[in-house]
Amino acid sequence: MADIINLRTVRKQKARADKAVTAEQNRRLHGRSKADKQLDAAEKARAERQIEGHKRDD
Repeated sequence: MADIINLRTVRKQKARADKAVTAEQNRRLHGRSKADKQLDAAEKARAERQIEGHKRDD
């Protein structure tokens, strides 16, 4: 015989799991120090300058 499950409980567990995944993503995006953010911005700017320097003028 099959196990009886409470659908409301399963739905709430799924919602909690989804919230946990979203929270983890937000911690990775926003939970960085100011120095880390500045370092990433500097690396991105350097890469953009390098790419622009390699483009040919038409």
